[in-house]
Order: sequence, then structure tokens, then C-alpha cells
Amino acid sequence: MSDLAAALDVVGARWALLIVARLLDGPQRYGDLQRDLGVPTNILATRLRELEGAGVLTRLLLFHNTRAYALTERGLALRDAVVALERWGAEVTMEGKSDG
Repeated sequence: MSDLAAALDVVGARWALLIVARLLDGPQRYGDLQRDLGVPTNILATRLRELEGAGVLTRLLLFHNTRAYALTERGLALRDAVVALERWGAEVTMEGKSDG
């Protein structure tokens, strides 16, 4: 397996990088992630479990069984990749507008 394939095995599933990008701003509660991203709850729960299992994020227990999620060092290491993808996406979007 190539290094890129190994990385995509961890963060390549739909919604995974969007969750990581949102958590780059700091810890988020489950409900806030669901509302802000618009991800279906069953998929969000699955992705959070997968990312936690891969060591990308950790679950924080707050008061009254409220949970929040935060990136680990491994997750924070994705910042440059996420920023680069956002920049690339902005360029693609601008090219698409100028083509129309």
C-alpha cells in the first residue's frame, strides 16, 4: 500500500476531512459538529469512531455525559494538508466561475 493510500484509508471516507477541518478550530461537541456540517447523525457517529480508532481525535467527557471531540497531535498534523486542499478547492471554484 502506498503512503497516500494509507493516509486515505484513515481520512479518505466521506465527511472525515470535513470533521478534521472543523476540529482544527478547537474541540467541538457532537451536536455542534452535526449541525455545522449537516452530516447525518449515523455517519457522524461512524466517522468519529473511525477517526478516534485511528488516533486522529479523542473524545472528551464534559459535564452531564456531554461529549466533545478534539484532535490529537496526529490529527493536528493534518492542518497543512487541509489548508492546501481548501486552497486548491478555492482555485477550482474560481476557475469554474470564470468558465461560465
